[in-house]
Amino acid sequence: MHCDPRFSRVREVFARQFAEGLELGAAFAVYQNGELVVDLWDGVADGRTGRRWEHDTPVFAYSCTKAVTATVLLQLAERGLVDVSAPVADLWPEFAAEGKASITVEHLLTHQAGLPLLEEPVPVALFEDQPAIAARLAGQAPIWEPGSAHGYHALTYGFLVGEVVRRVTGKSVGDLVAAEIAGPLGLDLWVGAPDDVIERAARIKGPGRRSDPVTAVPEQAARDAAGDAAGGAAGGTVFTRMAAAARDPQSLMNRALGNPDMRLLDGGANNPVILRAGWPAAGVVTSAAGLAGFYRALIAGELLRPETLSDAIRPRVTGPDRILSVDSSFGLGYMRPAMTFLAPSPSAFGHSGAGGFLGLGDAEHGLAAGYVMNQMADALSGSMRAYHLIQAVYESL
Repeated sequence: MHCDPRFSRVREVFARQFAEGLELGAAFAVYQNGELVVDLWDGVADGRTGRRWEHDTPVFAYSCTKAVTATVLLQLAERGLVDVSAPVADLWPEFAAEGKASITVEHLLTHQAGLPLLEEPVPVALFEDQPAIAARLAGQAPIWEPGSAHGYHALTYGFLVGEVVRRVTGKSVGDLVAAEIAGPLGLDLWVGAPDDVIERAARIKGPGRRSDPVTAVPEQAARDAAGDAAGGAAGGTVFTRMAAAARDPQSLMNRALGNPDMRLLDGGANNPVILRAGWPAAGVVTSAAGLAGFYRALIAGELLRPETLSDAIRPRVTGPDRILSVDSSFGLGYMRPAMTFLAPSPSAFGHSGAGGFLGLGDAEHGLAAGYVMNQMADALSGSMRAYHLIQAVYESL
């Protein structure tokens, strides 16, 4: 393990979270101005066998995937292969059905398309057939006027953006991540893990009740909202509504977060089918250093031109989320600070993942960070574990 003395506060927070029983196994990595200043890991990767967490232990990091997928699409845009402002149907003609001809690629990236859920349950047999799932979405009508509101497209984001990528290149998001991001940079990061990675991946332990598969916003969030992090009584009202939606199987939240339903497979997100599938919304398997390394390269201009990234992280939508019932904020596929992406700095961007995962970049402060674990929490912020670590980083600057 490594921790620059300037960031000793981070090591203290990391150790305390284990001492308080909040972690089973976890890792946290931080780059500052391209230098690896924090690289911590501890605990158990597999609670069944006692296998220890190692420096390069990978784990399924849920919606941290979305920022990686956005980067793939923006690379295509830089090459003139995709016009983000153009209709999706220009690249995917079947998508124009059911009144969707005006939906743009930007609408997909900013969760404004009005397609946050799949109307019919996706059978397990299709879990690894992304074009077939995308075809289902192409046949659906939006549930709100595209561009008029935003709501978290928890899983459909990936099938929609992934199909645009496939139509342009003939390749999956996972193929392009391997060939143009993780491979050249030597990152422990896969969107669709090979068998040898699956064998050494950490085994995720759920929170003990149903946690959503992407951003972790169930009932505990209502109790979190009563504290300082949620802004007092007004926040509690919002989170009470969110908790009620989490309890209702037919709410937009649950319909968006639970189809395709990983729970249909033995072990859920630990099942090799899920780890292999490479869903572009929730499919990344990565180590903390791999995730932090992705953001290091991103803010260094190695993956996108600085002007492309600057435009991509400009907030396009901010405010009430039609699916999550709390405020969210998005650029072109990247989260900006809001209740769904807790960050101490307004210049931070990135993406959170179910139960507490976090990938973060901040070009203004030269920071890139990745937090991964296998003890999922059932709260919006993952019991604030990632936030407390990130807060300690900023306090150390």
